[in-house]
Amino acid sequence: MWMITGLQIRAARALLRWKAAELAEASGLSLQTVQRLEQFDGFPASHMNTINAVYRVLQAQGIEFIGAPDDAPGVRLHNKPDK
Repeated sequence: MWMITGLQIRAARALLRWKAAELAEASGLSLQTVQRLEQFDGFPASHMNTINAVYRVLQAQGIEFIGAPDDAPGVRLHNKPDK
């Protein structure tokens, strides 16, 4: 099972040069939910379906989540698609 942190979500969004509203729209979540997830440096307290929606969208955009929440969490960008 994978877990991503709020810090990784913020970093991934920055790599894609997306605003929080863009991630919210792409993942089918509210802007407030995305902002709440990003407030956590560690694993956000949220439903797994919510985290999974963000994970799937970012991964589809070429984001690779690396490390673990408690061991060097990070992100890498592969094959950035054109907007």
